[in-house]
Amino acid sequence: MNPITKKFQLSDGREITIETGKLARQADGSVVVKMGDTMLLATVVSKTEAGEGVDFLPLSVDYQEKFAAAGKIPGGFLKREGKLSDYEVLICRLVDRAIRPLFPDDYHADTQVMISLISGDGEVPPDSLAALAASSALAVSDIPFNGPISEVRVIKLDGAYIVNPTREQMESATLDLIVAGSIDNILMVEGESKEISEEEMLEAIKKGHEEIKLQCQAQIDLAKEVGSLEKREYDHEPSDEDLKKKMTDACYDACYKVAEQQIADKKVRSEAFSAIKDKFLEGYSEEELAELDDFLVKKYFHDIQKDAVRNFVLESRKRIDGRNLDEIRPIWSEVNYLPSAHGSALFTRGETQSLSTVTLGSKLDEQMIDGAMISGYNKFILHYNFPGFSTGEVRPNRGPGRREVGHGNLAMRALKQSLPTEDNPYTIRIVSDILESNGSSSMATVCAGSLALMDAGIKVSGPVSGIAMGMISDSKTGKYAILSDILGDEDHLGDMDFKVTGTSKGITACQMDIKVDGLSYDVLKEALEQAKKGREHILGEMAKTITGPREEMKPNAPRLVQINIERDMIGAVIGPGGKIVQEIQRESGATVAIEETDKGGLVTVFAANKESLDEAVKRIRAITAMPEVGEIYEGKVKAIMPFGAFVEILPGKDGLLHISEIKWERLESMDGVLEVGEEVKVKLVDIDKKTGKYKLSRKVLLPKPERESKAH
Repeated sequence: MNPITKKFQLSDGREITIETGKLARQADGSVVVKMGDTMLLATVVSKTEAGEGVDFLPLSVDYQEKFAAAGKIPGGFLKREGKLSDYEVLICRLVDRAIRPLFPDDYHADTQVMISLISGDGEVPPDSLAALAASSALAVSDIPFNGPISEVRVIKLDGAYIVNPTREQMESATLDLIVAGSIDNILMVEGESKEISEEEMLEAIKKGHEEIKLQCQAQIDLAKEVGSLEKREYDHEPSDEDLKKKMTDACYDACYKVAEQQIADKKVRSEAFSAIKDKFLEGYSEEELAELDDFLVKKYFHDIQKDAVRNFVLESRKRIDGRNLDEIRPIWSEVNYLPSAHGSALFTRGETQSLSTVTLGSKLDEQMIDGAMISGYNKFILHYNFPGFSTGEVRPNRGPGRREVGHGNLAMRALKQSLPTEDNPYTIRIVSDILESNGSSSMATVCAGSLALMDAGIKVSGPVSGIAMGMISDSKTGKYAILSDILGDEDHLGDMDFKVTGTSKGITACQMDIKVDGLSYDVLKEALEQAKKGREHILGEMAKTITGPREEMKPNAPRLVQINIERDMIGAVIGPGGKIVQEIQRESGATVAIEETDKGGLVTVFAANKESLDEAVKRIRAITAMPEVGEIYEGKVKAIMPFGAFVEILPGKDGLLHISEIKWERLESMDGVLEVGEEVKVKLVDIDKKTGKYKLSRKVLLPKPERESKAH
């Protein structure tokens, strides 16, 4: 065993170590990346041959956090790590999107990257190291890969940009970006921000790329020491140059003419392209068709169609659906579409449509997070659903895939920045159901979700819109075209997918994937400026439907009140074994949640109607109210003694009604005067400063006898 170690430092002096040759040596490549006490084991294995008829890279990336890494035992019945959490899936996507573009286009062998958190440091988030670990494992393997790459997190805190910050620093940041890149280019960006400017985002990307270059160089140096610069030979793509030329001659001009027709309807456009391929195949006899390689026909036609459409856009500066480069598709929207939902909105842009709902819940509805490194509760949830019928396909519904989790997370981060931070006691769940899709469905979710929040009466800081930008470029000529509000076809055929969301004040979230090398910061700046104009246009269209949150929540929306109480009152509200709070909930129909805070106790009362809410609040205020001298109470006799009666003036608070304070007339005994359970109106006349006991009087509320007043 001869492990090889490479160490390097971040700009602030913190050290990162990459080690190979010690763990998982039967994998094609394996490394351990260490920063602080955080350690990631990354392995990569790739088959030597591609599957039959496979014309893509079957790459799977899995990231999993071992609970032992944080000294924890998993919850649940099985007490073992199981299905990946949404958090782990999101990290898988971050790594996948960074490394996938750098595999050779003709490499089609099954490839698996596995990353495991084997030691956790509470102050070193592992997600910003996962892509570095994956790329390092590829670097020390013989798998063809045009890397290395790396990822870093960049935040902005108190005006300064910090790379790979601590969790504590992240909590107060106004910008949180994950940036991925090679030593020469930016490949992927994802993050959220508190309404920042385009200039701030560009500066953060540049800051992250400086650190990425150092990390890529460290991987190159490590690969040299390991001796893994030579990669395996492969031949995964059959070819037929004669067929390719014949198809190009027969189909390219026809595909270009279809693009020139600028057909807006997705289905009609698709049928027009398919007809070209069908016409080409009609020139073959049945015997010749039987000898044709269907795989190559499909592949070559796809490439011809792609080239024709891209060239049309670059040469004409027009889009295949007839729009200008910066033109947004027609938009219409509607709120309150679903009368029973707490908030709802329908947002349609071109052939993409989202029906989004808002549901308001109590603290008991919060989502519990139980991970190896992150635990706690989440009170804002967004779920994105993409059924097969949205694109006219038959597809079984087997729950959300990684794409749905990723799109939902992006929309959640975009809308989260607009929510009230202090005056929001509700748990909020947004569900976006995509009813039809032709590009930018995640951005339609942002727009529909924002409209639904305003329809529900949530006091958002402002509407949020989102737009997906694309790009088509030619490295040979230097021509490029930046496209606003891209179609599904433009996403598939283009070189960039850049989603930007924000309010009128600035950017709240972004997600960028670049499929080509050499995107300059000037082009990126141009894309951001064009995106800003698009976002502002969409906000204007949304304002035609609703301009701000409703003043009042809908009649069917639940009501919620929060009451601060003294710490020593928490037990009184809960009661022995929860008896009191359960009784309040049962008799009022409301839900009551109690938690201890720094200031004492916080009681949250949640009810479906005002009557239930008022009844529960009345009961709680009665329990927690402090008796005041001079106040009059409707009390209940709890016990009778020879010297008077004990009267409960508030729940759990008894005072002494002395025999001399019951009537103006002198009473010789308590016999027949009062009964246990009898209700009696009394006045609190004094509180003993030493003992805290309450002194009550009934007679001061009764008319004074005439004879006695004359005597006085």
